[in-house]
Amino acid sequence: MPYSLNKSDALPPSDQHARQYAAVRNAHETELLEDYVELIGDLLKHQGEARSADVAARMGVSQATVSKTVARLKSLGLVSSQPYRSLFLTESGEAMAEMARRRHAIVLQFLRALGVSDSTARIDAEGMEHHVSQETLEVMQRFTQQQGDI
Repeated sequence: MPYSLNKSDALPPSDQHARQYAAVRNAHETELLEDYVELIGDLLKHQGEARSADVAARMGVSQATVSKTVARLKSLGLVSSQPYRSLFLTESGEAMAEMARRRHAIVLQFLRALGVSDSTARIDAEGMEHHVSQETLEVMQRFTQQQGDI
């Protein structure tokens, strides 16, 4: 089936286009931080502790990378730790983790409702959750709830 654009899909006005790109840049800037605090929160919940080594293994990065990112999270007031101890979320970090978890769950449920396989939905949701607006999340959630009512 050939792909075609509608007239409404034409190049948007420059101010709207600039807002679109600004939104994407902002999402890219925060997605790594959200992923880290979400994972740290999940590790604390499911394992009782969040060690840097566990974060590195689950993120597929080196411990040096985790150390740099954790230092940034600390400077932003999202994470706290003590030498040779587990990582902990601050109140702000917990709020960010909860928001990220909620967004992730909505996108994951939406993709599953569309018939996307679980493994693909999990991979796709991991990136999409950072790039959808609140409006889109609300529509996804309504759609998923309506599918459950059928």
